[in-house]
Amino acid sequence: MLVLASRSPRRREILQQAGIPFVVRSLEVDETPLPGEAARDYVTRLAREKAKAAAPEPGEIVLAADTTVTIHGQILGKPVDAADARRMLQMLSGERHEVLTGVCLRSASRMAEDCAETSVWFAPLSPQEIEDYAASGEPMDKAGAYAIQGMASKFVRRIEGCYFNVMGLPVALVYRLLQDF
Repeated sequence: MLVLASRSPRRREILQQAGIPFVVRSLEVDETPLPGEAARDYVTRLAREKAKAAAPEPGEIVLAADTTVTIHGQILGKPVDAADARRMLQMLSGERHEVLTGVCLRSASRMAEDCAETSVWFAPLSPQEIEDYAASGEPMDKAGAYAIQGMASKFVRRIEGCYFNVMGLPVALVYRLLQDF
C-alpha cells in the first residue's frame, strides 16, 4: 500500500491521474531552510523528514515530496502574504528559474530518495499582471508564488524537464522509484 505523506491536492490529483492507488497520511514538518542549505539538499531533506514522520507500517511504502523554486541561488518557498507573492513574481518576471522536488520513498526496511529539476522561463510581467495574479489568491500556497496548471500558465514561455514536477510531483520519477522498490 502506498501512503502519500502530503496534504497537497495537486499531488493527490497527479497520482490519481497516473492510476497509482494510495492513501493519505501526513504530519506537519518544519519547512524552514537550514542556514546555507542548498535548494536541492533542502527539498531532499524535507521529503526525507516527511517520510519519517508518516512512519510506514508493515507492507506500506510512504511517499513524501517537497517542492521549491530557486532563482539566482535564492529559495522561493510559499509566500507569506500577497506582498511576498508580488515580490516573488517580480523576481521571476522575464527570467529563467528552477523548480526542484525532493522525493523520498520509505518502507519499514528501506529508503530511496531523488530530486527532480525543471527549468521554467517566465515572460516579462507587467506590474498590473503581477498585482492581479497576487490578488487572485492562487499564489498563496504555491512554492514560488505560482501554479503552472492555473492562471499563471499564461506567463510560462517554456519549460525544460517534467511538467508534473512544476505542479509538485515528478510522477515518472516516483513511478521509477516505486518499480525499483
